[in-house]
Amino acid sequence: MKIAVLPGDGIGPEVTAEAVRVLEALSLPGLTLLEGDVGGVAYKRHGHPLPQETLDLAGEADAILFGAVGDPSCDTLERHLRPEQAILGLRKHLGLFANLRPARVFAGLEHLSPLRADIAAGLDMLIVRELTGDVYFGAKGRRVSEAGEHEGWDSMSYCEHEVRRIAHVAFRAAATSGLPLTSVDKANVLETSQLWRDVVIEVAGDYPQVALDHMYVDNAAMQVVSHPERFGVVLTGNLFGDILSDLASAAVGSIGLLPSASLGERTTAFGTFGLYEPIHGSAPDIAGQGKANPMATILSAAMMLRHSFGREAEADRIEVAVGKALADGILGGDLGGTYGTAAIGAAVRERL
Repeated sequence: MKIAVLPGDGIGPEVTAEAVRVLEALSLPGLTLLEGDVGGVAYKRHGHPLPQETLDLAGEADAILFGAVGDPSCDTLERHLRPEQAILGLRKHLGLFANLRPARVFAGLEHLSPLRADIAAGLDMLIVRELTGDVYFGAKGRRVSEAGEHEGWDSMSYCEHEVRRIAHVAFRAAATSGLPLTSVDKANVLETSQLWRDVVIEVAGDYPQVALDHMYVDNAAMQVVSHPERFGVVLTGNLFGDILSDLASAAVGSIGLLPSASLGERTTAFGTFGLYEPIHGSAPDIAGQGKANPMATILSAAMMLRHSFGREAEADRIEVAVGKALADGILGGDLGGTYGTAAIGAAVRERL
């Protein structure tokens, strides 16, 4: 079991170290951890945020545990040399088209959500976002209109195979968990969304056990904050998924608790190759101070064990340990507590 550990910048090394300690505490047979440089630290050491050495390491691994990238001292570099380009480059190079982002409120932490506590208690969903298509990757540019005004334009498009492969990911997640699937689009306005809906309906025929419904994205945004309990698995495109996943994250109350997985079609001897990371950034303002909450990275490691290694029991153990630590009042500064990075990691390991 080869895991490429890419700590990155800011608080990335701190939170990743605690996740690694949790993995080591499980005493998994054949576990090999290989560390590489990515982001700003990679630029400073190798002259590029995603050096060839790191790409080679990722290619040899069965999964990637990723920290965070972002370094203010690199903000004046040419765009292709900035730390943030590393994660985009990894997704493209490795064909990671499916982003899985669970969002749920842990019992006892409902008061931290900006939603009313009784509404927040119903928030427990998995957002499956297409990651490599849509308007983000379409043709774009600027031009002068017939009226002589400067005009910006972006092309939104999806091919059938792009929709079909992400739909299968979402349907499999729903079938495994027994949850309903909501496909979010804007088919009443966008032709791209109409194609999306048509293909999702086609794929649904392969999963008769999954309850499927469709929802326009504006309504979905309202429902996430008013009736989150109605969602199980949410399938959507890159643009809408970007917005809805951040909305759901804010409703949880802290991004310090939210993991994510980016998966593709590549498989290994163990399962699906993937990149696993917390959704928070590098937080340079608290880097090196031992204040960062490592729980999102620890939970990302749990997702890695589940999706890339088929280690369901160990993934469950980690998630239960995190839940117990939270229930016991082990709260970081992001949750209004006083526990630091190392103390939180130790508390989770104790509860394994």
